[in-house]
Amino acid sequence: MAAALSALLLRPAAVRIVAPRAHPAAAASRLLCAATAGEASSSPAAPRRLVLYTKPGCCLCDGLKEKLHAAVLLSGTPYSLASLELQERDITTNLEWERLYQYEIPVLAKVLPDGTEEILPRLSPRLTVELIQKKVSSLFDQ
Repeated sequence: MAAALSALLLRPAAVRIVAPRAHPAAAASRLLCAATAGEASSSPAAPRRLVLYTKPGCCLCDGLKEKLHAAVLLSGTPYSLASLELQERDITTNLEWERLYQYEIPVLAKVLPDGTEEILPRLSPRLTVELIQKKVSSLFDQ
């Protein structure tokens, strides 16, 4: 499993790292990855956006982050995350985030079309990359 995960993380893919927005509240927020589809489509789909609330030194956060990256890079499945944008937010840099999530991290939130966030049920650290890909994909099919 570790070798497969390493191979996925090291494999070149259509993933771009994007710098954070200049907005002051977004200074502690990083866009971890934005996967782009390998081929152009006639009608651009709305981006699927997730926010991962985390903090330095959180091993559960690091594990989920690695699996989410691997799930974005995993191809050849019916649950492609080709248009997923994953943003990381360090709760120690924002008092409101720290108050809300200090005992809950890692917290994964889906960004709704109106810009609000919907907190998602916690993903088990024991889930495989394939199951995480399937679960994340299903969140956007609802």
